[in-house]
Amino acid sequence: MPVSQCECCGGTCSWSWTEAFEKFGFNDGDGQVETWNVEAVLTEAGYDVTVTGWGMHNTVITSIRKDGTEFIPQNDPDVTFGYDDPRGYLPAEIVRLLDQELPDP
Repeated sequence: MPVSQCECCGGTCSWSWTEAFEKFGFNDGDGQVETWNVEAVLTEAGYDVTVTGWGMHNTVITSIRKDGTEFIPQNDPDVTFGYDDPRGYLPAEIVRLLDQELPDP
């Protein structure tokens, strides 16, 4: 699980990359939001990433594009973005990348 230094107390803050796609991730946006770390991994791998503030809830990745292809389903009735586990709708290549760079224990 990725660990960052807590911005409030200087201690450790554990988190999961999946929270960057969840409406209620990072303690409903009230915790230390680490979406930028996930964005950086994807950008370094050549993806174009859009990050959007979700009202008073979290800051989430809403678009991942490469070579004109969108990898977050935009109009799929089987995917409820922000609520469904991103491991279920992101391509295996992206999941592998994020698991490798930001592994859970």
